[in-house]
Amino acid sequence: MEHLLKGKFGRLVISSYSNQPIRYGTQKRMYISSIWGGRATERTKPLFYQHYKFQKREYGMFVVRALRGVLKIRYLLLGGAVAGGGALNKKYNDWKEGMPNLKWLDDVLPDNDKWNQWRGNLIELRDNVKNNIDIDPRIAALSEAKYAQLKSWFDQRLDDAVAAAEKVEQQSANSSSKEIKNEIQDKHTAFARPFAKKDGEEDRVKKEAQQRLNEIQEEMMQTQIKYQRELEKLERENKELRKQNLLLKQGRKPNLKKIKRSLIDMYSEVLDELADYDIGYNTQDQLPRVVVVGDQSSGKTSVLEMIAQARIFPRGAGEMMTRAPVKVTLSEGPYHVAQFRDSSREFDLTKESDLADLRREVELRMRNSVKGGKTVSSEVISMTVKGPGLQRMVLVDLPGIISTQTTDMAADTRESIRQMTQAYMNNPNAIILCIQDGSVDAERSNVTDLVANCDPSGKRTIFVLTKVDMAEENLADPSRIRKILSGKLFPMKALGYFAVVTGRGRKDDAIQTIKDYEENFFRNSKLLKDSQIRSTQVTTRNLSLAVADCFWKMVRETVEQQADSFKARRFNLETEWKNNFPRLREQDRDELFERARGEILDEVVNLSQVSPREWEERLLVNMWGKVSGNVFENIYLPAAQTGASETFNTAVDIKLRQWAESTLPAQSVECGWESLKSEFQKFMQRASQAPEHDDIFDQLKRAVVNEAMNRHKWEDKASDMLRVIQLNTLEDRTIADKRDWDQAVKFLEASVKAKMKESEETLKALLGPSVKERWLYWKYQSEVQSKRQQVKNELDRILYSNDKHPPILSYDELTTVRNNLQRNAIEVDNEFVREIWNAVYRRHFLNKALGRAYDCKKAFYLYHQQMDVDCADVVLFHRVQQMMKVTSNALRQQITNREARRLDKEIKEVLDDYSQDQGKKVQLLTGRRVTLAEELKRVRQIQEKLEEFIQALNKEK
Repeated sequence: MEHLLKGKFGRLVISSYSNQPIRYGTQKRMYISSIWGGRATERTKPLFYQHYKFQKREYGMFVVRALRGVLKIRYLLLGGAVAGGGALNKKYNDWKEGMPNLKWLDDVLPDNDKWNQWRGNLIELRDNVKNNIDIDPRIAALSEAKYAQLKSWFDQRLDDAVAAAEKVEQQSANSSSKEIKNEIQDKHTAFARPFAKKDGEEDRVKKEAQQRLNEIQEEMMQTQIKYQRELEKLERENKELRKQNLLLKQGRKPNLKKIKRSLIDMYSEVLDELADYDIGYNTQDQLPRVVVVGDQSSGKTSVLEMIAQARIFPRGAGEMMTRAPVKVTLSEGPYHVAQFRDSSREFDLTKESDLADLRREVELRMRNSVKGGKTVSSEVISMTVKGPGLQRMVLVDLPGIISTQTTDMAADTRESIRQMTQAYMNNPNAIILCIQDGSVDAERSNVTDLVANCDPSGKRTIFVLTKVDMAEENLADPSRIRKILSGKLFPMKALGYFAVVTGRGRKDDAIQTIKDYEENFFRNSKLLKDSQIRSTQVTTRNLSLAVADCFWKMVRETVEQQADSFKARRFNLETEWKNNFPRLREQDRDELFERARGEILDEVVNLSQVSPREWEERLLVNMWGKVSGNVFENIYLPAAQTGASETFNTAVDIKLRQWAESTLPAQSVECGWESLKSEFQKFMQRASQAPEHDDIFDQLKRAVVNEAMNRHKWEDKASDMLRVIQLNTLEDRTIADKRDWDQAVKFLEASVKAKMKESEETLKALLGPSVKERWLYWKYQSEVQSKRQQVKNELDRILYSNDKHPPILSYDELTTVRNNLQRNAIEVDNEFVREIWNAVYRRHFLNKALGRAYDCKKAFYLYHQQMDVDCADVVLFHRVQQMMKVTSNALRQQITNREARRLDKEIKEVLDDYSQDQGKKVQLLTGRRVTLAEELKRVRQIQEKLEEFIQALNKEK
């Protein structure tokens, strides 16, 4: 059964599992009587279920109405607490204007007229039901007692509903939160009681109703807040886009809004720039910073954490944890966060997980800074800590001073720490925060003497006595603490003396716990009660205020002097540049690298300008240079020296197939890669000879090209593709036309002549100067060369007598040559004779091959008519030539379509790698021109930041 209260409450529609609505009026009596008068169908539900649905709908309206009342009540409570009745109205109007837009609720919630109309209808319904409804006791087999109880219950609920409606309306006008809440709870109880079969079930219904109310309220508030934020964001973006669009229409470039930075952040950036510029911490950097020094385990890191109000440093039991200087920039902000200078991650210092990550990151950076077996490092770790109530200053936490080195430390650890500490303290504008452990004997201190030597007058030293609670407990004479804090015990002097308590010896204690413990200790301390120390000398809060005041006073006194020194430095560098490089623009390594990148990539683009014909010609030449040795030594000469044409063709076919299946594809790919590399280097060489060439890039360009060449690998599938086409080409032994025949003969002739030239040079190296050279140029043969000449003369006679001599000397021929030489008193062995024979016979064979090539020039028609002609070597070289042409064409396509682009990609990858590697830039871009431009750029940048900071500092005054 379903109840529905329509928008204007002019009718009440009640349906009993029917799709037809019944208007409230004359039909309602008939319909209700049909329920209670005995004419109900089998599908008719009990009346308490109808009331439950009615009650559920009414409860939803009460929830929404109560929500609006609660929102008003929040304002009334806040306004009354802040300004009273007069300011209440103004606060309410301001608050109401800033609230999310809830107009969409008007379509859901009824207004006052609708509410009054609904209340009247409800009263009319009550009267009609009381007067006209007769409940049939047979419904659901109810007894007479149940019938009377149910009828009484229904009448009472109608009265309660009307009364509640009137009361809620009145309370909404009065904006009374407590009464509305009680009323809602009463109605929850009244609605839930009839359905609760047990007391526990009634409580459960009440809790679920209250929980649902809270969930609806929270969900609505979150949705509206999110909606309002998104709306404001879109409005801002729309406004900015309209502004930029207007500027673009006017032909003006929109100005980017500059983010306003805090004063301490600007100062910290200046210190970071100075640290990078002056790695050795020389006299160029004289800006103030607070240097935290002390003996190891004296509590200096704990003091810094108390000032930063977070445990940001790793801790170790007796182990040295601070291994490098840590620069901490403190500034005030709405959220307590920390961030490293070179990282974008923010660590939420209110979350223990983020604190643990931060401590691990600090420890990791410290260990990474220690290289080469050292224990401590001078590499600065920079971080920023922001939070509510933090004093603005820059602190540098240094490794603790040690008196004894352990075996696991480097041999120079103690001296390195002292030198690093002195270097920071020797800055005439550094504020020295001297930390002394109050729980140990003053005579065991190492830091006080070091501070006294660096700042004997104490004009920039602040003394801090830690662990005062332990000192008060252990010292028999409290006046000793008074002497320390009055500057009468240690020989050093200081601007101020402070006593702090940085913990109870528990490393897991929160900062707030330590602060409470510190305040309670000093509140009950005998030192204060007995006037041993002043109240202004205690707690880390007073310490941080004093340090910040001293820090900013010194900053204002010294920053302009530092800016003037960099202005003079800049003038000197600019003068040097004008004198040495008058026509060049100042470019640092990054700018020079980008110029070199553009020139290298331009040369890669020039590869596309090489025509296909030029590529194939160069590939042919390079490929023959790579395979000619194999063709002559492993295929042509062994087959030709057999002496029979049938044997020659068989041997050639076998050798060619083996070659094509094994090494030829790899040789072809190597030839293509070398051709691409050679062509690219030609473009680079041509660019280096141009008039506008700048030789400062040469070393970088060579390194980039060589690295890309080493990385480049030809595609693996190229070898398989080449193997197939090479095998098919080499198997074709036919020469179709005269032009191919002439090209093959010409190729054979040129190849044989080239090999003959090599053979002549080999013989000349063996025999020494010729007769002509000996007579005309007064050159002489050595004894060995003279012997070789005699052997050659004997071998020439053998070849002259047998023009078709096989390539190997017989034993009898070797003996004859040696005997003939012995008659002339020349002793040689068989190996000596064979060495000369190989060179002589090779020249003899090539001369015969060259003669056959001449004879075959006009033998094409005889070959075409399949007549017996001795031109098998022409056919061989034709097959090799055709194979090289097909291979060159395939390699050219691979180069232009794939490999040139892949080489371009690899060169870009190398350039990207080098662009991120500052060491590579320093190594490959060298010279005074580079270092002077870099130094001038850094000095300008530092001066600009100093001037920007001074301007902001003066505005703050």
